[in-house]
Amino acid sequence: MVRKIAVPLAVLFTKRLVTCLAVLAAFGTVVAPTSVLAHHSVSAEFDTNKPIEFTGTVKMVEWTNPHIYTQVETKTPDGKTVVYRVEGSAPNSLFRSGWRKDTLKVGDTVSVKGVRAKREESFNVGNATITTSDGRRMFAGGTAQREAAQQQQQ
Repeated sequence: MVRKIAVPLAVLFTKRLVTCLAVLAAFGTVVAPTSVLAHHSVSAEFDTNKPIEFTGTVKMVEWTNPHIYTQVETKTPDGKTVVYRVEGSAPNSLFRSGWRKDTLKVGDTVSVKGVRAKREESFNVGNATITTSDGRRMFAGGTAQREAAQQQQQ
């Protein structure tokens, strides 16, 4: 004769609850850091005490989320050629302001104003304004972008 062992319902529920919580915790440790790193404050990467201004030639436009990046080649005061990677706003924000993937073209001359990255070896520029040769301005985002969009509509 086989004896059936009665397991209280509370024990089964507790085991299932513990398993679900463990799966959620594992998922959270993978997804949460990704979400936190996906968007950052300007001060996380850039040094607002390192302003930079230069004029150069567009080498490439990376129209991707969460920010676009425009690679601009210029010469340093000592004559070296460098390519800065200028961070812009989100593609959706720029699109609503009238910018398109092909607004900036390889070979266009642009002026850039922004701040350098905290790391000396980085050529990233943030909090930037890119001005085209015809005077149109593309902003990194926020209040400056809204003001520019209003200015361009006037």
